[in-house]
Amino acid sequence: MSKFKTTNAEKSTVTRDMDKLFSQVDGNLFEAVVLLSKRSNQIGKEMKEELSQKLEEFSSSTDNLEEVFENREQIEISKHYERMAKPHSIAVQELVDGEVYWRYPDTENNEA
Repeated sequence: MSKFKTTNAEKSTVTRDMDKLFSQVDGNLFEAVVLLSKRSNQIGKEMKEELSQKLEEFSSSTDNLEEVFENREQIEISKHYERMAKPHSIAVQELVDGEVYWRYPDTENNEA
């Protein structure tokens, strides 16, 4: 089961304490933005792949107009994913909770 299904991330816009976010990345605004962007993209790809797999189960090789409107299961799955927290909200919540791992590959190679 994917973690984004059980997250406590906000589903709507909320005001965030920026100091709490920046403290997770040593107070660097740029690093926080880059980190959240990359993690949000990862979560978005996971969600899209999972949704595509579920919708594939309902696809048929001969789609006609009547079949498209009758497939309520497919519509309900899509609505469920629309109601879930968005990838950027999940990424912010993971950063606040300290669940995001990142490293600096350039500095690690120079130290070795």
